[in-house]
Amino acid sequence: MSATRYRRFLKLCEEWPKDETKKGRDLGTFLRQRVASAFREGENTQISDPEKCDQMYESLARINGNVYRQRFPRVRDPSFTGVTVEECRLLLSGSMQQMDEEKKGLWKTLMQRFSSKSPEDVPEKPTEK
Repeated sequence: MSATRYRRFLKLCEEWPKDETKKGRDLGTFLRQRVASAFREGENTQISDPEKCDQMYESLARINGNVYRQRFPRVRDPSFTGVTVEECRLLLSGSMQQMDEEKKGLWKTLMQRFSSKSPEDVPEKPTEK
């Protein structure tokens, strides 16, 4: 019976979409890692709680199959921020974070270029009284 559970989880992992824009934060990658750690011995793995394992599989299969999205369709995609779905994906992808790092301030860039020490490493002078 454990072999059947293992094969079902493997099939679910194959079907689960992988989001390349979310390196290290992708649910599909996390799911694959958890299945690999739970079934270390492959088909020969002994499962301590088969009911919980089956329940987890069914829940993940419903999420992957968009059961609730089809059961409860949205009339429109509301957003309290007014941000579109594509803008939200761009923000969550991490590329905005990279752009912020690339757009360093002029002062910080000049300090790094002309100083052997970074501005954070320079100790502050004590105030004289």
